[in-house]
Amino acid sequence: MRWPEAASRWRRFELALAALLLAVLVLDFACPLPEPTATSPTLTVLAADGTPLRSWASSDGAQRHPTTPEAVSPLYLQALLAYEDRWFRWHPGINPAALARAAWQWARHGRIVSGGSTLTMQVARLVDDRAAGRSVPAKLRQIARALQLELHLSKHEILSLYLNLAPMGGPLEGVETAARAYLGKPAADLSHAEAALLVALPQSPTRLRPDRAVGAAQAARDKVLTRMQTLGVWPAADVADAKLERVFAPPLRARWLAPLAAERLRQQARREGRNQAVIQTTLDAGLQARLEQLLADRLNTLPDANSMAALVVDNRTLEVRGYVGSADFGDAKRGAHVDMVRAQRSPGSTLKPFLYALALDEGLIHSESLLIDAPQNFGGYAPGNFQADFSGPVSVAEALQRSLNVPAVDLLERLGAERFAGRLRHAGLRLRMPANAAPNLSLILGGGSTSLEALVGAYTALARGGLAGRPRLLPDDPLHETRLMSEGAAFIVREILESGGRPGNPFRESAQRVAWKTGTSFGFRDAWAIGVTDRYTLGVWVGRPDGTPNPGHFGANTSAPLLRDIAAALGPADSRQQMAPRRQPASVRAVPICWPLGTAEALTPPAHCLQRRTAWTVDGAVPPTLPDRLQPGGLVTAAWTQAGQRVRPDCAPDAMRTETVRWPTLLGPFMDAAALDPVERLPWAPGCAPRAPGGQLLRIVGVEPGSLLRPTPGRADVTLRLQAVGAQQGVSWLLDGQLVGDGEGQGVQVLTLRQPGRHALTALDGRGRWARVAFELQQAPAPPRGAAPP
Repeated sequence: MRWPEAASRWRRFELALAALLLAVLVLDFACPLPEPTATSPTLTVLAADGTPLRSWASSDGAQRHPTTPEAVSPLYLQALLAYEDRWFRWHPGINPAALARAAWQWARHGRIVSGGSTLTMQVARLVDDRAAGRSVPAKLRQIARALQLELHLSKHEILSLYLNLAPMGGPLEGVETAARAYLGKPAADLSHAEAALLVALPQSPTRLRPDRAVGAAQAARDKVLTRMQTLGVWPAADVADAKLERVFAPPLRARWLAPLAAERLRQQARREGRNQAVIQTTLDAGLQARLEQLLADRLNTLPDANSMAALVVDNRTLEVRGYVGSADFGDAKRGAHVDMVRAQRSPGSTLKPFLYALALDEGLIHSESLLIDAPQNFGGYAPGNFQADFSGPVSVAEALQRSLNVPAVDLLERLGAERFAGRLRHAGLRLRMPANAAPNLSLILGGGSTSLEALVGAYTALARGGLAGRPRLLPDDPLHETRLMSEGAAFIVREILESGGRPGNPFRESAQRVAWKTGTSFGFRDAWAIGVTDRYTLGVWVGRPDGTPNPGHFGANTSAPLLRDIAAALGPADSRQQMAPRRQPASVRAVPICWPLGTAEALTPPAHCLQRRTAWTVDGAVPPTLPDRLQPGGLVTAAWTQAGQRVRPDCAPDAMRTETVRWPTLLGPFMDAAALDPVERLPWAPGCAPRAPGGQLLRIVGVEPGSLLRPTPGRADVTLRLQAVGAQQGVSWLLDGQLVGDGEGQGVQVLTLRQPGRHALTALDGRGRWARVAFELQQAPAPPRGAAPP
């Protein structure tokens, strides 16, 4: 061939090649590759370890969980590439030999015997709906799109598209979604058998679904396993073991964890304008599952309309590890979609530990300060105890551990309700009062409202040296912490809630020591239990989301048992993660003190130390007993004695003057003679008694001291009509320490007695004066034989 002719042909070839390239570019421009990300991804909320908690379908209804080749098991990638496209790393998008073989088989048999699609062509079919199908035009479009994919994307990107878009049956797309839905595990943890199953599934996603067609799915899986052995990719022993695994997948349905926490974060992302496909949380998937199961197991013990909520926070990081907003997310009758972790409810008595901690820091009390548990009236507010009985003298530790109401209200009035609410608000525990009312004394008994989340955040202060914190649901949430109480007060209050607060009671070495407090709101609407361990602070709420009363369910009998079970389910703390070993702060010291003065034993005259106790103190402060509300002037008073009797100095000039110590006035009805100062026990000399004694000015009319009462025949009870002659500012009636009635002045109090035995009836008026009558009620006589029952 002559040179000019060869050159001419070469130029024509170059022009043809250029024209072809131009045509390819024009076609690429005219028919752009569908944007792979045009289909919106599923929004998925993850636990801390990557376990999906809840997901929302994309705009086209599909469920997708984004992943990358690095996050998928190498076994799956080996099986995928060996079974679907061994030449994926080297071909330009199509495999001419495979296409030719498939075409010859189709022409010879009149049907498709084997496919010639590469992995890139399968991705082309997934991103372009018009390239789907097995017709010749569809195949040609697949080929063109595959070449476009290879032109625009790297092999890594094409493989990633397949991993995320491969159909896996129903609404599921992608290997990670299928692994979670069918196998309950991430795609990174697939076994040989599981990897082979998920490789086979996209061949016929509907026919091979393992939740519906177990036999077909297992046959397809075994086919992949056999190919892997034939190609020498997997050893025969591994394949044989894999074929022994039974294919099983539960029916596809919403298997959510922490659904309300996930919904909360989804709404938060929307408000903040964040368009995220994945939201990572701090939740522990295993702990969350145990928590939800514990609540579900207790549903049959509650009425139909009741719900429960629980929150677990890591004290070290303030990360939320468990979050259950409702007892059963699928039960609308229980207010399934109401998140009771965030709902504002009356906290009952759960604020009392903070009151005692702040009073310790203010120097008002120590752990054994003498408090009064007796009927009192605070400017028209007369609180009672949950059990409607009174104990008289109690220590701070006893009052807090038994959750007594009157001592707490007494202490709050001295501290100041607005001041108390302000301190809590500064630490993140905001209390809402009804109708925007100012904080008042009812606050300490649940007169305001707050949330379980805020309560748990405040209680973390007991394990964090007095620093309260805001629970964190996202790992990048800032750490918000505020000092609520001193380290010493936190130590003392926690010890009280944990073991009674006595310094002589050493710490036990149990892994599950829990400092706990319960609370019940008015009308049994809310039952609370909050607990603190070294590692976790946990809270439980039980009640009706609509606020309807729930009689018979309160913190101690409903929420506390659930709290105990949750604490046990948390297991022993991981030594690598738990906080530093607990120690007694340098500011805390055990000091022997004396009742009734409350002062240190070393500074109290022996004659005035009627009872000895050991108290925890903060910064060396040993405050005396709080001032007597009814009889000012201190608990140490002057007394005069003569010839073994008490006298007035004006009627016995030669009497000996001495000092005596008395108990607070309101404790009079509760004190035995043996507990009094020896001088207080002396009788008054005839004609020389005080003109205005502060003792028994009342007289009970209706039953005489030492009476022996018997029911009338045919009855099992006795009814008394009682009066307290001389009472002023109201009168409280107590039977064996239990409040049985309130009245005005000398009004009649009707009392029905049914319990045989010895009883003590006390009348106590608003000025602290009291009278007591002891009597006995005999058992009703048995009816004669043959007599009909009444």
